Amino acid sequence: MRILITGGAGFIGCNFVRHLLQNHPQKQIVVLDKLTYAGRLENLEDVKYNITFIKGDICDSEVVKKAMQGCDEVVNFAAESHVDRSITSPEDFVRTDVLGAFMLLEQARKSDVKKFLQISTDEVYGSTVSGSFSEKSILDPSSPYSASKAGGELLARSYARTYGLNVMVTRSSNNYGPFQYPEKLIPVLVIKALRNEPLPIYGKGTNVRDWLHVLDNCRAIDLVLEKGKPGDIINVGSGNEVTNIEIAKLILKFLKRPESLIKFVQDRPGHDFRYSLNWDMIRKMGWKPQMKLEEGLRSTVDWYVANEKWWAGLV
Repeated sequence: MRILITGGAGFIGCNFVRHLLQNHPQKQIVVLDKLTYAGRLENLEDVKYNITFIKGDICDSEVVKKAMQGCDEVVNFAAESHVDRSITSPEDFVRTDVLGAFMLLEQARKSDVKKFLQISTDEVYGSTVSGSFSEKSILDPSSPYSASKAGGELLARSYARTYGLNVMVTRSSNNYGPFQYPEKLIPVLVIKALRNEPLPIYGKGTNVRDWLHVLDNCRAIDLVLEKGKPGDIINVGSGNEVTNIEIAKLILKFLKRPESLIKFVQDRPGHDFRYSLNWDMIRKMGWKPQMKLEEGLRSTVDWYVANEKWWAGLV
């Protein structure tokens, strides 16, 4: 069994590569990554001799053809993924998240790939004040990032209906854990706190996110890849809905820093207030999160404390 992991040098991708090596040692793993700022070869340093690595862009058809040769399964993590960056550079997001998805799907169709898993996000649903989004909820993305992710997954689903490609989609809530590039909320706050610098919090800090540890998400993705059916769309949540200000206070508590470091800044344009998923489908498949929020957040803080060499040159 040969599997292609695109974006495998990024945050979730590199954790999934490790998950596969630990749980499916019989699988031959090919990683395709452009190695942009957030996709770093250092993220795969400890496993580089156990995988085949190809540097390249998923928008390059020849690179994709080479990487996918002989592969039975494809998991597409490759994406531009930071909302703030999508506001200032939306073209990059459309190119990677939509055109890149097309290039992969088209080659998968021609290569007789058995399974194609498109990794999406809960942000495609938009914001909600109450209740939770199910897989049948209407998509209502707010940012160029979430709109481009919605476009990529809709294209993927069209390949299932039009060409009979075995496409599945996962939509997960906010991931956190080791190797997350320090532009996302949790690593930003951890590093700022370690440096005794102000912790920037948008608006009043009351925006709500459901925090999912990356290793729990890797288990969910693996389960969907194994047991999912063609055309499945599956939410992956954790039930850890907390405000941004609560996350900041927990991080300061773990690092024994004062809450006076919190600094409220001007809110992000079009900032979604709350994300919330109904994840009954994957629960019925036998999955549930194993990492409790405080335990996972503490271990993540400890990882950044122990791995200053990894992030010191990035911020």
